[in-house]
Amino acid sequence: MSSAWADGTGGADVSDVIVVGGGVSGLTTALVLAERGHRVRVWSREPAAATTSAAAGGLWWPYRIEPADLVGNWALSTLRWYQELADRPEETGVRLVSGVHRGEQLAALGPWAAELTSLVEVEEGLRARLPLIDMPVYLGWLERRLAAAGGVIERRTVTSLDEAAARAPVVINCTGLGARGLVPDAGMRPVRGQLVLVENPGIEEWFTETDPVSEATTYFFPQPGRLVLGGTAETDDWNAEPDPGTAQRIVARCARVRPEIARARIIGHRVGLRPARDAGVRIEAEPLPGGGRLVHNYGHGGAGVTVALGCARAAAGLID
Repeated sequence: MSSAWADGTGGADVSDVIVVGGGVSGLTTALVLAERGHRVRVWSREPAAATTSAAAGGLWWPYRIEPADLVGNWALSTLRWYQELADRPEETGVRLVSGVHRGEQLAALGPWAAELTSLVEVEEGLRARLPLIDMPVYLGWLERRLAAAGGVIERRTVTSLDEAAARAPVVINCTGLGARGLVPDAGMRPVRGQLVLVENPGIEEWFTETDPVSEATTYFFPQPGRLVLGGTAETDDWNAEPDPGTAQRIVARCARVRPEIARARIIGHRVGLRPARDAGVRIEAEPLPGGGRLVHNYGHGGAGVTVALGCARAAAGLID
């Protein structure tokens, strides 16, 4: 990458690809393309640390995502990537951590589960050793690796995908919930997730328990310097502010599993709006006027972190 292209001076402000959206899907897609030799720019309204991706709990697991027949391969491809990155946890934010999915059964999972050598059925549910990702650290690592590959990230609010199409022959739409207005895609809807951050009272394993008929979920993830408690799955709720009553109920549910959580000091709150899509993930290309191409990569629901690399490679395959 030339320095002129990096700082936008001279006539070098031309890219092969503009990726719209700077969350985990956008950054990963941009990285895949940059490392394949494309000149890539990411247009993002906000820094990665302020995106929905940064609020994610960070456990690898195909959760609230369709279509089932494609998710398995995307997730396994991403799993192998995280397993490699877990060799450098302080740098990448990725660790392999053991825990239990209470109430889950192997028979209810897809064929992808057979590839998880650590996954075993126990009386409580399913026990596994899985990637647990410290999202702020990981997103920062993605940004640095993208820059090293020649990619450029620009803070830019996009009101139309035509803006990007006027600047590059290939546009990749990784806007998550933003696709509702930009595409437009009325099938995009938020699934609100609220988290509570507490000082870790000594918990070393993660835990999850979901209730398919309730908006309330119960989970805790030991991250460096904190324990992340959850959560909620509130469809069509656009409220991005933490609710104190919801926070109290989250702590109470987690404390029923591990009583010491009740005494843990609260150090923060997070809310993320998962970008769910009625028809499932959309990875699809369509022509642009003048011979360009628009590639969509959005609608990852509650598993954007879990399928990020697999979906990025699928999207990149539509232009390579």
